[in-house]
Amino acid sequence: MSRFLPTLAALLLTAMPAMAGDAVNGAKIFKTQCGACHRAEAGKNLIGPSMFDIVGRKSGNVAGFKYSVANQAANLTWDAATLDKYLTNPREIVPGTTMTFAGLKNETQRADLIAYLETLK
Repeated sequence: MSRFLPTLAALLLTAMPAMAGDAVNGAKIFKTQCGACHRAEAGKNLIGPSMFDIVGRKSGNVAGFKYSVANQAANLTWDAATLDKYLTNPREIVPGTTMTFAGLKNETQRADLIAYLETLK
């Protein structure tokens, strides 16, 4: 039985749901990490596109924003899992993106930020 414990533990860990985030803390992270380039309001584009209603949206399609060729061609749907990967290392997920953000390496902060983005409806 003990020889199966490592395998069982690995299966349980991979079956666990992603960490639930704190949207209130995520709003603070958005302000400090994203707010210089993005807004949370619909139709408010800055250096980056509006993040309003991003969850469930296809990449590269905010009206009035000029995307990089790489982002236009990425064909991603911004769900929680894709956002988590992208926010960890944007240039790895969309090579050639013009976004200068290096990534948010802290898993808890990413979960909080994604929880906040999910409220932007």
